[in-house]
Formats: sequence, C-alpha cells, structure tokens
Amino acid sequence: MVQVLLVLLATLACAPLAMAAAQAPNAAALSDPIRVVAANPLGGNPAELSSALRIFLLLTALSLIPAVLICTTAFVRIVIVLSMVRHAIGLQDSPPNMVIMSLSLFLTVFAMSPVATQINESAVAPYQAGKISLEQALDQGKRPLKEFMVRQTRESDLSLMVELANAPAPQSLDDISMVHLIPAFMLSELRTAFQIGFVIFLPFLLIDIVVSSVLMSLGMMMVPPATIAIPVKILLFVLIDGWHLLIKALMGTIV
Repeated sequence: MVQVLLVLLATLACAPLAMAAAQAPNAAALSDPIRVVAANPLGGNPAELSSALRIFLLLTALSLIPAVLICTTAFVRIVIVLSMVRHAIGLQDSPPNMVIMSLSLFLTVFAMSPVATQINESAVAPYQAGKISLEQALDQGKRPLKEFMVRQTRESDLSLMVELANAPAPQSLDDISMVHLIPAFMLSELRTAFQIGFVIFLPFLLIDIVVSSVLMSLGMMMVPPATIAIPVKILLFVLIDGWHLLIKALMGTIV
C-alpha cells in the first residue's frame, strides 16, 4: 500500500517535470529557473520562461500534497476519535501526540488501501506503461477517490457547499466538483468523528459520576475524583480490550 502511494505521488510529481524538460530548447538553462528569469525578466525565450513557471508551480503543488492527502482521506476522522479517547479516559499526554498521529497515519493507509489499489490499476500502471496520457491518468485516478469521498459525505453537507457556491445541483458523480466535494467531505468527517466520540465519552462519564457520588457519600470531598476515576477507567478499558473494539468499530465505519 505504501509503495502504491509513493509510486502515485512520484508519477504525478515527475511527469509534468519531464514534459517541461522535453519542451525546453535549453536543458542547462532549465536547471536554474531563477537564473533564467533574473537574466531577462521581461523578455527572452518564451519557452524558457514557461518551463521555469511550470517548475515553480510543480514545487508549489508538491508542498500541498500532505494537506490534500489529509483532506481527502479518513485521517481526520481517525485522529479526532483517538484524541477523544485519550481525553475521555482523562489522560492528557498518554498516548503522546506522536503516537496518536503515527497510529492515525498507518490506519489511514490501511483504510485507503482499496482506493489506492484501484488508482494504481486504473491510472498509475497504464500511465507508466505509456497507454494513456497524463491528463487521462489524472481523470481516471481521481474517480476512485471521488467515489470513496462521496460514500462518506452526507448529502446535506454537499448540498450546502453547492448552494454556497451558487452552482447547479450535480446530477451524477462526474458533475460533482472537487472544490465542492472536499469541504463537504471534511464536514461530514468532523460530524462522524464527533458522533463516535460522544458514544465513547458516555461510559467514562458514567464512571466519573459514580466515583464522585461514592466519594461524597463517604465524606471524602477533599479527594479529587480524577485520582480514583482515572485508574478505574484505565482498568475497564484494558479489561474489555478497548483498543481492539475501538479500531474494529472505527475501521467498520470507513471500509
């Protein structure tokens, strides 16, 4: 799965660069696009300026790849749910943020592996074999990702984005613009994550209430309830194999 993602990103990143280099009449000049533009900012060979601009746009697009991957995958849902579990138990720094982010990343890779496989079979492999052009590869590779996002997006959220953009209502999958789909998808992911988090909070909240009531009935009002509640919640979470149940339920909402 990781290899497929790396191949996909490398293909999308290197293809425009190769096309730009092939169209340029002077490859040595293209190795330093800043020097080309600085030497003759208002004139010069239009092909050289165009190639330098393409390289600049490519580097800008590469810097946005992490944000795009976060916005178009299940990463948002997973990381929010795991963070809510930590807060529900009452632990502020355990598991650490690095552990939560790493676990969320690899769970996202696992959850998105079917989509990545479809993208590889329909777009990356044919493009590397020279059967389709870059534009065709982008169109065919976008469709599996769009289908996944539409399945996870609520119709009300998508309708909201379309309405705010004053755009006509889409009639098919091809009519849905990624500009409208991505924010609608993220809104749906946030709502789903908060719903799951609410369900997770309920049993731990019940433990807090019970512990507080017991301490008050015993006259131990000076004892912070968290001192007793946190070990009880950790013990309960371990006894029911909480991580297993959580990941199983979370992946069931995605795959």
